Amino acid sequence: MKFGDTFMQYLQGDQTGNLVKCAHVEYKILKKVLKNCRSQGSASASCKNEQQKDEGNNELSSGLSQFCHCESCPLCDQIFFSELMREASHIAGCFSSRVRHLLHLHVARGIQRYKLRLRQCFKNDQQTMAEEGRMLIEYVIMNAIAIRKILKKYDKVHCSVNGNNFKSKMQAEHIELLQSPWLIELGAFYLNFDGIDGGEFSEFCSQFSCDLNGTEPVMTLTLPNSMKLEYSLTCAICLETVFNPYALSCGHLFCKLCACSAAFVLMFEGLKTASSNAKCPICREAGVYTNAVHMLELDLLQKRRCNEYWKERMAAEHAEDVKQTREYWDSRTKYAIGY
Repeated sequence: MKFGDTFMQYLQGDQTGNLVKCAHVEYKILKKVLKNCRSQGSASASCKNEQQKDEGNNELSSGLSQFCHCESCPLCDQIFFSELMREASHIAGCFSSRVRHLLHLHVARGIQRYKLRLRQCFKNDQQTMAEEGRMLIEYVIMNAIAIRKILKKYDKVHCSVNGNNFKSKMQAEHIELLQSPWLIELGAFYLNFDGIDGGEFSEFCSQFSCDLNGTEPVMTLTLPNSMKLEYSLTCAICLETVFNPYALSCGHLFCKLCACSAAFVLMFEGLKTASSNAKCPICREAGVYTNAVHMLELDLLQKRRCNEYWKERMAAEHAEDVKQTREYWDSRTKYAIGY
């Protein structure tokens, strides 16, 4: 079955029932735009053929080559890329907000946690949460594949690399769906579920695997076409497995201690106090600390699978936090009393 048919079957199926308000890639519309562009391009080439039929086959071939290797296509670019960027932005926003809400319920604290525990005595929320997570994973994977397919088709129609360049633009805008830190969090959510319930949710988490004990800790996502995506869980600053991890707005993961050090803030102050000029140590993008995502599910997964290592890192982080706090208040006290 072609992907277009598979995608339309997905959109019409029951699995999108809870996602009807979420945006989807208008695959058929974008494909029709490319089809119209191709037909108009063929007409243009035919016209050239009539005008140049006496100039020889070589000149005609050269004219067609020039048409096909155009750097941009005014026939469809105005609609195609602007529409695709809008849809990708809406999908990324919908996905992140829905995952944030789902995981907030799973790792709730304080009085809300007790309310949820009481509610679970009367209703199986875990099954509902796992099912919603499954739909969100399928939602982001299907739309990500649709975007990649339609961009590949654009390049094929126009014999260009603009579709491939558009992927880089999506990454720069932080709307590349399969690179979202929320997808890593959702994977950790499933793996945590599987650990709690003795495999009850193994059918849902089979797409994810995580190796925290290897030379390079990674989380792996298996796509429907058997292609695998690997997400590195190594902090680029300390070169250890990320601990108490935070994902910056640019998508890069760091330990909280390392991220605070890179942003020139103290641990007890938090990343939200970082300057808007503070840059990511990897991509050098500025202003990426204020909206950093605390990867609670990933931290919980590490705690359950590598408990001794987690305790060691927690003790070291706590000691550094106490040291920074003491030095900060000592300096403030000396400044206040004048010595």
